Amino acid sequence: MKTKRASRGREETFGLLQIMNKPEIEIYDTTLRDGSQAEGINFSVADKLHIAERLDQFGVQYIEGGWPGSNPKDVEFFREAQKLNWKNAALTAFGSTRKKDTRVEDDTQVRLLLEAETLVVTIFGKTWLLHVEEVLGTTPGENLAMIRDTVRYLKSRGKFVIYDAEHAFDGYKDCSQYALRTWLEVQKAGADMVVLCDTNGGSLPEHIATVTRNARNILGKTPVGIHTHNDLGLAVANSLAAVNAGAVHVQGTINGYGERTGNCNLISTVACLQVKMRKNCVPVKSIARLTELSRFVDNIANMSHNPRQPIVGDGAFAHKGGVHLDAVRKVPRSYEHIDPETVGNHRRVLMSDLSGKANVLLKAKELGIEIKSDAPELREIVEHIKELEYQGYEFEAADGSLVLLMKKKLEHYCSPFYIGGYHVSMRREGIDHPSHSKRVCDANIEVSKPPEDLHTVAKGDGPVNALDNALRKSLAVLFPGIEKVELVDYKVRILNGGKSSAAKTRVLITFTDGQKQWTTVGADDSIIEASLVALRDGYEYWLLRL
Repeated sequence: MKTKRASRGREETFGLLQIMNKPEIEIYDTTLRDGSQAEGINFSVADKLHIAERLDQFGVQYIEGGWPGSNPKDVEFFREAQKLNWKNAALTAFGSTRKKDTRVEDDTQVRLLLEAETLVVTIFGKTWLLHVEEVLGTTPGENLAMIRDTVRYLKSRGKFVIYDAEHAFDGYKDCSQYALRTWLEVQKAGADMVVLCDTNGGSLPEHIATVTRNARNILGKTPVGIHTHNDLGLAVANSLAAVNAGAVHVQGTINGYGERTGNCNLISTVACLQVKMRKNCVPVKSIARLTELSRFVDNIANMSHNPRQPIVGDGAFAHKGGVHLDAVRKVPRSYEHIDPETVGNHRRVLMSDLSGKANVLLKAKELGIEIKSDAPELREIVEHIKELEYQGYEFEAADGSLVLLMKKKLEHYCSPFYIGGYHVSMRREGIDHPSHSKRVCDANIEVSKPPEDLHTVAKGDGPVNALDNALRKSLAVLFPGIEKVELVDYKVRILNGGKSSAAKTRVLITFTDGQKQWTTVGADDSIIEASLVALRDGYEYWLLRL
């Protein structure tokens, strides 16, 4: 245990933080506890410490580190977290009210909450009689005693106590009198905050607002918070409805991680509160780091960033329709509700068969290509893109191929090498005897850079790999240094599956030279041919950049 002097020092620090960082709306992050309950997410202790430090830097007021009574990992996290220098946030331990028919002093998980040595403790208790009687198997009176005893005990030990009223809205709907009684019991016991939880995630904003407003009226000076789940896709909307009804504290997770369909997404919520509703909740400078924070946590969680996530997704400010882009080029706010840079994001121009001149002009600028609005080549580029998209190409994610297309139209740019022809063969030996089975793939290709002509042969794990190896082998002779270019992703999509094995195939290949990544596209009835087009463009784009 810490010394009394150390404990008193931390209490003074927490009090100072409360005064200095007191916002209009408090942000309580539970990514490390509630967010870790999401399918596919498993944070290590090191992961949790990294995220906690970043959240503290960002400026949230509370970081819920976990449930020290539930697993050894959370016990270790709280031990290590005591060594960090917290600047903005108060670290919070999460747990439950005491067990039924148990003295609070004898409850193991309450003891572990104290041993976490956080100045803030959040406990949850039952609001809904269904849970009290049928899940806990106890009486309404004992449930009230469990709440009262636990809050009083934690307050007697000097803790700042936040009470999460589990199933607050379902409990209120079932029996509002008992729900209100539980919250009043919390208040009488001395809790610092009552948080209403839409635990099932099935409430609508109108009900959220009504219950929050009634709770505020009943509880008077005791602050009310909100904790929502996203089972109806309304977690953010419900949190904002609660704020409008008087809640001053919002709980949620980064990117909406959480059990089932997730929790309230704090990324969207912070943007809505501070940018749209003008309610201070984090330091002003942090708003421009929302996109960075979202992607940082995704990376730590080993989750793919959702391109369609509001505010911070790659598609949040992506424009494809020609009419839209023409308007955005003239008046950005005509199709953008905020400046993308406000939240650390950026505008993206998408090219497709829906593109018009405005798309090409803005995309060219984005790619660093100069083109005038009255250039005769502009219409040619638009028409050529539409024709290629009709054939199966897709340029939204293939900037490498798009740059080459524009350059060839605008500057009469010529390819630095040409492919005269190629041949790919594959044979399989011992197909009915897996233990002796062997696949052999060969490719030969003719590559020319006048006046040089090369004929190269190579093997590979498959026909496309063999073809790539043969092409790279030739190009390494003609263009020393190109061997540093590597393939990092290869995607295939069948475009018209109704034609079975004769279907059109689109191939997207992503390359890197260790400093930059780029993607190229090819489309053809043959997957080999489509792959070769994308491979050729990928290497040609690198040479163009030189």
